Amino acid sequence: MKLVDSHESAAIFAFTHLLAMRAYAKINLGLLILDKQPDGYHNIETVFHRINMFDEIEFKPSSAINVISSDPDAPSGEENICYKAARRMQEHLNVGKGVEISIRKKIPVGAGLGGGSSDAAVVLQELPKFWERRVDDSTLRKIALKLGSDVPYFLGTGSSLAKGRGEVLEYFKLVIPFTILLCTPKIHVSTAWAYQNVRPSKGSRPIDLKGVLLEGLKKPLHLVNGLRNDFEPVVFREYPEIMRVKEAMMRGGAEFALMSGSGSSVFGFFSQRKFAGEVSSYLRSRDHHTFLTDPNFAPS
Repeated sequence: MKLVDSHESAAIFAFTHLLAMRAYAKINLGLLILDKQPDGYHNIETVFHRINMFDEIEFKPSSAINVISSDPDAPSGEENICYKAARRMQEHLNVGKGVEISIRKKIPVGAGLGGGSSDAAVVLQELPKFWERRVDDSTLRKIALKLGSDVPYFLGTGSSLAKGRGEVLEYFKLVIPFTILLCTPKIHVSTAWAYQNVRPSKGSRPIDLKGVLLEGLKKPLHLVNGLRNDFEPVVFREYPEIMRVKEAMMRGGAEFALMSGSGSSVFGFFSQRKFAGEVSSYLRSRDHHTFLTDPNFAPS
């Protein structure tokens, strides 16, 4: 029988209590700003869809809550949304345990891709298990909404039609048969600024986002004619380089292209991966970050 000293025993304990998870980015397949509520929030309608870009979240035992981010644009410590998620969970469960949360950032910050919200959702879902506790789905959703309007979406699986602030969710299966090219210019668009300047589309022709998408997968022209992002006009006026990214995708062979969220990321659907690669190379030559998601991708 092999004897294990105290140091080796501690190492084994730490290994068996370490948990690493993926937090996937999302794109908005259409985004309608319907009206502004009395509390200052806007009613929206959008479809959230995950792409194959993700942050890696690692949990380790600790006597206190500590968050370490690999990207200086996503703060470490108490300012990080993952710290806030862990703190709310600690208070809800009334536990004295801590956790060290390490975030390996791959999703660009402030790019309309929901990276922080996705990270926070992973913390809410996995931290109770890490602490050997359990939280029901309804409570998770309530805590998630207090952290941010996009966070509840990431608690579920698949794509979702989202209404209200983004928290009224209808999940459905959406398989994108195109290569998705994502481009993120080195431009930060303030979400607060975008909402302050956007013009709600109340009174405009209603759009069945889910129906347009499902039909557009077979006839991409339906996407071009039927989907829009109400943030594009105001963002493109202020940041014309983002508009040029969209134009480059369409000139380069995209079936459809649109800005995600309030920007600055733009995505394009390409039926031919070759064209997606060529446009990606061109955009990188303009010092933009690009990323490809293969057709029919679904998170593992």
